[in-house]
Amino acid sequence: MRQSGPPQTFRVKSFGCQMNVYDGERMAELLAGQGLSAAPEGEEADLVVLNTCHIRERAAEKVYSDIGRLQKADGSKPMIAVAGCVAQAEGEEIMARAPAVSMVVGPQAYHRLPQMIAQSVEGRRTTDTDMPADAKFAALPARRKVGPGAFLTVQEGCDKFCTYCVVPYTRGAEISRPFKDLIREAESLVERGAREITLLGQNVNAWRNPGSGDDAFEFDALIRELAKLPDLQRIRYTTSHPMDVTEGLIACHAEVEKLMPYLHLPVQSGSNRVLKAMNRSHTADSYLKLLDRFRAARPDIALSGDFIVGFPGETEAEFEETLQLVDAVGYAQAYSFKYSPRPGTPAAAMDGQIPRDVMDERLQRLQAALNRDQLAFNAASVGKRCEVLVERRGKKPGQWLGKSPWLQSVFFEGEAAIGDLVRVELAAAGPNSIHGRLLETVAA
Repeated sequence: MRQSGPPQTFRVKSFGCQMNVYDGERMAELLAGQGLSAAPEGEEADLVVLNTCHIRERAAEKVYSDIGRLQKADGSKPMIAVAGCVAQAEGEEIMARAPAVSMVVGPQAYHRLPQMIAQSVEGRRTTDTDMPADAKFAALPARRKVGPGAFLTVQEGCDKFCTYCVVPYTRGAEISRPFKDLIREAESLVERGAREITLLGQNVNAWRNPGSGDDAFEFDALIRELAKLPDLQRIRYTTSHPMDVTEGLIACHAEVEKLMPYLHLPVQSGSNRVLKAMNRSHTADSYLKLLDRFRAARPDIALSGDFIVGFPGETEAEFEETLQLVDAVGYAQAYSFKYSPRPGTPAAAMDGQIPRDVMDERLQRLQAALNRDQLAFNAASVGKRCEVLVERRGKKPGQWLGKSPWLQSVFFEGEAAIGDLVRVELAAAGPNSIHGRLLETVAA
């Protein structure tokens, strides 16, 4: 039995992508604005929000496992809310399978959590999976807690309908937030201490200012306007789609000093047949030519990508084409996954599902190649002098951690503070981080 009365403390547990991290932060701010306090680490909370991701296999089953673990030995439990993409996809099924859950709320409806909590206190279980994205952003409170780096969602949803992906069904159609709202929120973030802003979207470079005429400008114009904010030092964006890359965006990497030399551009496969089966809009060759254009604009740009191995029907020769593409690019970072069938997607019903042991072996080979290239990129950075944004303390006394312009994790020792922009010399490289030597503080 859950304790009686309104919850006084909460915990938000987020899984998956950076968009979920952003949503989790916003839900925490929303609950804090209602007078609830975040439960200290190690202490139980009156309300637990499971902010779920539906991209990977068995995502729903993991949610039910988490729900079960929240029940205590004496039978008591916190108020439980299931949010995010599993909530959107499973909806009423969660309510039927898990009586311990008080509310299910989709990613476009979490601004209504306060009302749903009030209904739960009255003993009513509620589900809200409506998808009016604009209403969500208009209803959210001002940001409360801001670190040196902050996320800013500019676009949500997807119209691409890749055959393996559930995002169009869980996040809805592509929708862009209005330019004026984004500038206003960015100004607020900077006023509260953000030195770097990462623009977020399922297809972030699909952003177009809602409207017509002069108001209908594209993603590169938004970047240029944000760069005019005097106290904003750095701009990043993720995740991009090759279909939505424009000449203006490529030019930004050559012309906008605050735009960091880093590009995450998923490719998924090096096989044209597989790409067509995935309903991707590019070929391996068009993707490589696109990267060449970015490199021509910004020769030191760090490249990142996404890969899926074991898509239905993928042959060994087609997988080898993916390895050849990896060799051709030389990624600084990359994310790779085994294909997992998502219910309701076209690929889940395709012939030629690949055995798990074959996928495991291919993923190991792919990750070995990607890890090799990441280490090589880091090693090639040794000797460079660059600015690092200090994000947090390190594990050792006097040690600090931050990010290089190329999104490498850099640790160094010396006098610094969180939020400082310091100049370091990159001195020694590992596979996942770089040791830097502090030279000077650029801005505090």
